Amino acid sequence: MMDQLLQAYDDQLREGAEVGGATAVVRIGPLWLAQFPGERGFITYRSLPDDAQEIAGLADAALKHFRERTGATAVEWKTRAHDAAPGLEAVLTGHGFVADGPESIMIGRVEGLAADVALPHGIEVRRAATVDDVWAASEMQGLVFDDPHWRSRAEDAVRKLEEKSAASLWIAVADGAVVSAGRLEPVDGTDFAGIWGGATLPEWRHRGIYRVLTARRAEEALRLGKTLIHSDSTGFSRPILERSGLVAVSTTTPFVWTR
Repeated sequence: MMDQLLQAYDDQLREGAEVGGATAVVRIGPLWLAQFPGERGFITYRSLPDDAQEIAGLADAALKHFRERTGATAVEWKTRAHDAAPGLEAVLTGHGFVADGPESIMIGRVEGLAADVALPHGIEVRRAATVDDVWAASEMQGLVFDDPHWRSRAEDAVRKLEEKSAASLWIAVADGAVVSAGRLEPVDGTDFAGIWGGATLPEWRHRGIYRVLTARRAEEALRLGKTLIHSDSTGFSRPILERSGLVAVSTTTPFVWTR
């Protein structure tokens, strides 16, 4: 089962599926180079050459593109543990990329998450419906993740709200304040929807709020005809997803270059 889920991930969720919403995309060999709002660059691929020198040449070309042809202030190279890429980590660190913490690639059936979960007392969970909702949720997520780019992510979320995108932001509210939030992003042309950005203020954790937030997003994914959920999960959210039937099929580590 795990092998089948990993194959579905590789077949459906890499390359073009990862750069939806980018303002510009350029191909260099197997690399996909994307520019996102907020001067964020992103590099992905389906596979790499079986040669460290060739990989180094691709890294040279990718950084040259972002340095000279874009205003990107930070560029993420997304790696996966199950890829055959000899010497990749050494190449990236040699080019000035810094590894962030690894995350588990979690995949499972949507039905496992769309459970009837009791809502904690005093908490309202709903889809963000206004610009104020989006900004409040984004600021909270930026605080939890210590994310300096949260404002640009908020602007992107506002744009999706105004365009009535299938992507949605879900929030948990207590006494008028957003205490937890997370996105649902259906992937066009695939069986998948992604759940991203799950964040809860420290003082509101361990009350079941994130579990309810996840269930509501899964119910929305079912309404959209999706059968599989995926997420890159930290140690906070992984146990919740595992209890709902998702499994870790690999890990992903972002390497980030900063101008």
